[in-house]
Amino acid sequence: MKLRVLGAFGAVGLGQRPAAFLLDERILIDGGTVTGALTVAEQLDVEHAIVSHAHLDHIAGLAYLAETLALVDATRPVTIASIEPVVETLRGGVFNDALWPDFARIPSPGAAVVRYRTLVADAEQRLGDLWVTPIRVNHTVPTVGFIVHDGTTGFVYSGDTGPTDELWTAARGLRGLRAIVLECAFPNRLHRLAEVARHLTPELLRRELAKLPADLPVWIYHVKPQFAEETAEELARIGDGRVMLLEQDKTYRL
Repeated sequence: MKLRVLGAFGAVGLGQRPAAFLLDERILIDGGTVTGALTVAEQLDVEHAIVSHAHLDHIAGLAYLAETLALVDATRPVTIASIEPVVETLRGGVFNDALWPDFARIPSPGAAVVRYRTLVADAEQRLGDLWVTPIRVNHTVPTVGFIVHDGTTGFVYSGDTGPTDELWTAARGLRGLRAIVLECAFPNRLHRLAEVARHLTPELLRRELAKLPADLPVWIYHVKPQFAEETAEELARIGDGRVMLLEQDKTYRL
């Protein structure tokens, strides 16, 4: 499995793109940025997008991906998959012919470039060549993390979350996991904001490590660009060799 980091950050900065990952060239995991990181040919290869939640920094790129498909090759649709509240927010609040065209009806309702699939929380489901289990995490809107595997190897993706439990409980004991992709938004001095917004700081992340499956590398994303250097320095002081920041535009093998 190959995980390409399209966007590693929790917002837009100068040269810093919001959260999105491309798995094996075919599946997006969140879509904060898509067209700003992929060529048109690469966009046409995307078949599925699994979405943790409907905040803008995780879905904005899907709007422009849909436009590319409609303009360039409407025979190659993308299926957007998540739990029901997320799907309904995207359908009613984004692709609604007001904020953005309803690409689930373009070029026609029977042959549209956007399709939706509702995933069942806490249940393993087939998605393309992979298996995906959405598990609710602790954020301000309905949000899930994902356990993703191909039958042999896999990883855990946190979505946006503060301290949480169900995802780590589900992941413990699973065989074949190779990494945990975990958010960390704010530096420690903004811990009160992190608690209200239900995100992690390096200190909260350090406490979270005890819940995670032992010995797995922890790959950090979603740092806010405004505090990137400060947060990176604090992460480096955790003193746990498991923790590292993901690099934007780099591909990691699982």
